[in-house]
Amino acid sequence: MKPDLTTTIKGLRLKNPVTVASGTFGTTDEYAGYVDPKKLGAIITKTITVKPREGNPMPRICETTAGMLNAIGLQNKGLEDFVEQKIPYFKKIGVPLIVSIAGESAGEFGKLAKTFDGLKSVVKALEVNLSCPNVEAGGVNFMKKQERILDAVKAVRDQTDLLTFAKLSPELGDVVEIAGKVLEQGMDGISLINTLRGMAVDIRTRSSRLAKDFGGLSGPAIKPVALRYVFQVKKAYNCPVIASGGITDANDALEFLIVGADLLAVGTANFVEPRATLDILKGIESFCVKEKITNLDRLRGSYRTADTGKGK
Repeated sequence: MKPDLTTTIKGLRLKNPVTVASGTFGTTDEYAGYVDPKKLGAIITKTITVKPREGNPMPRICETTAGMLNAIGLQNKGLEDFVEQKIPYFKKIGVPLIVSIAGESAGEFGKLAKTFDGLKSVVKALEVNLSCPNVEAGGVNFMKKQERILDAVKAVRDQTDLLTFAKLSPELGDVVEIAGKVLEQGMDGISLINTLRGMAVDIRTRSSRLAKDFGGLSGPAIKPVALRYVFQVKKAYNCPVIASGGITDANDALEFLIVGADLLAVGTANFVEPRATLDILKGIESFCVKEKITNLDRLRGSYRTADTGKGK
């Protein structure tokens, strides 16, 4: 019997919990030859900013031992282009769309939220990017102070009643504490985790392998950190959580589900294997069949703590 993988988050019903991490799935149909997007539970877009951004200079991606570093810098064509050129595509395919947004001020966050609030027939949720490590004016440097994070969250919440997720990184400080504060300010859930700042050195030139000194580390290297934070935030607040960070195969995905993740955002794995999302989805189904799990809710959050050895 095929297991029921339906995932419901505060009224938003998704056919399954598999989605893609922001910035790892192209901008529209780049993966169409490999992945039928209609088979995914949702699509998370590349981060959109009010004004177009050229991003950082090349080179801005390099492989590391257990992942990759990127210093893209939120390159995108801006809000107007996204609404005019990308929204029609996503409307056509009909998969629930989660738009990732980032601003250089609370006002910009509010403007983005207001715009997408008017596109509810296509946009079903927002991922509020509070923690991109690869930009100068925004991201970690701008958002480092908690009051600015909360100002951005309030600006979003004042402009929309869409489902909202705050995307956080350990680079911001105590993730669990910050998660609690943004939830109190009105966020519906948390997206964990964004990349960690790292670096790679070319031993011949004795300089960075990127055009910048640092980049965002993603891939298997950060999975244990991401898993820890998903577990801690879910345990502390029992809020919806989008999990990302090193989800490479079905076993990784199952670990995140067991500690309570609601959605599974596959990122770096898409660059290695374009069909990673569908392979992971198939693996989840196979595991549930083998373990006689008929409904995903029987698996989600079933972690047995080391302290007691007992379930929830």
